[in-house]
Amino acid sequence: MKKILVADDEELIMNLVCDYLRREGYEPLSARDGEEALEVFRANPDTALVILDIMMPQIDGWEVCRTIRQSSNVPVIMLTARSQEFDELTGFEAGADDYVTKPCSPSVLMKRVAALLKRNTLNVESTVFRIEELKLDAEAHEVWLSGSSVMLTLKEYSILYKLISAPGRVFSREQLLDDIWGFDFDGDMRTVDSHVARLRTKLGDWGAKHIKTIYGTGYKIEAE
Repeated sequence: MKKILVADDEELIMNLVCDYLRREGYEPLSARDGEEALEVFRANPDTALVILDIMMPQIDGWEVCRTIRQSSNVPVIMLTARSQEFDELTGFEAGADDYVTKPCSPSVLMKRVAALLKRNTLNVESTVFRIEELKLDAEAHEVWLSGSSVMLTLKEYSILYKLISAPGRVFSREQLLDDIWGFDFDGDMRTVDSHVARLRTKLGDWGAKHIKTIYGTGYKIEAE
């Protein structure tokens, strides 16, 4: 049974989400503020997914997400009443994989949970991709650069995997958005751009050299 952490200071919403998770066969873990969320997460390293409210006591959801990202690429969904574009982009920049605005149908949220878990556990061939000093091990779901492990979010890893599995091929923003975020994602193309920008930054000189922007179209991995 997969553990899913739900952190929300609104007890009614937290209990509702936890009830729906149980009905879907998950084991919900609950936290009423950001500090407790981190404590529960650290005590349960096998947590499969995290659902975070943004405006919580002690530590807000953005900071909780950033802290989790320092040690884990577990999928994170931001569940919040804040619907401005700035809030959504801040969530993605903190390392979130999805962003759901309240009020949200619990059944829709469960669909998003299932889709994100499915994308995170897709069976891939035992394949290792190497381009110069970068190695991506698809079976282990790990990325190494010059012998050091690189911590990527699920979305960043998925973008890199998509590009590196077909060097030289140009993937449009629409393709990346549909394949990685899903057809039901209601964000815009800038979401792809911001994730690619963070991926480049994390991969340093390698990212700047090999992840190319095809203006007006999308992105590709350039390899000799």
